[in-house]
Amino acid sequence: MKRILTLSVLGLAVAAATSAQARDYDNVRIGVDVPYEPMEYRTADGELTGFDIDLGNALCEEIGVSCEWVEQEWDGIIPGLMSRNYDAIMSSMTINDERRRQVLFSEPYITMPSAWFAPQSLDIDEANEETLDGMTIGVQRGTLQDNYVTDNFGSVADISRYATADDMVLDMDAQRLDIVFLDFPIGHYTLIEDNDGEYKEVGERISEPKEYFGDGFGIAFRQRDEALAERFNEALATLKENGTYDEIHARYFGDE
Repeated sequence: MKRILTLSVLGLAVAAATSAQARDYDNVRIGVDVPYEPMEYRTADGELTGFDIDLGNALCEEIGVSCEWVEQEWDGIIPGLMSRNYDAIMSSMTINDERRRQVLFSEPYITMPSAWFAPQSLDIDEANEETLDGMTIGVQRGTLQDNYVTDNFGSVADISRYATADDMVLDMDAQRLDIVFLDFPIGHYTLIEDNDGEYKEVGERISEPKEYFGDGFGIAFRQRDEALAERFNEALATLKENGTYDEIHARYFGDE
């Protein structure tokens, strides 16, 4: 009797797990860290927008579900997914091996390099151990840029870590930072376009080595949600085929 009861309970558990994995979503909650123009930010009237937001909404429409965007600071964005605060993360998250051990990624939906940004007055043409010696470098805490700078320049420079890019800009304006390392589009919009020539891009944009810079940005899901990830992959392929992806891309990046 005990064995029959145990098997019955086991069967119910397996059925419940299978049902959870095959869950048919009507509404998908997506975690996002704001603001990072042009990827995800709020307009002057408070509307949530950006490349990730517009593409995410288009993907949900193609799948036939509604999108609900849940704001979450970067430090807690993967724990929030694991705690079921949302069903996916679409927030310029780079696909790399470390994160693959925690989450299931969609196919890459865009690839962006990282870049160095500094005040026009900083007299260097490239960033390396010699030119950065003794400087204070700003990075966003817990990002691939943080890892790259810490491993490669932590022995020669001071590293200041921030919760948001906006906090970095404030310290750049106050001359508490010499240089920052960011995703290129975020640095370009927050420092170059929004500051009337006060800042410049330093050196070449960086997308190697892959151990730091990964394989592009992907949508992150819980490991068990393979069916949901596949629906997003199929929708992404459709949007690329029918021209919707190119239209959204051009809206934020022009012909780049």
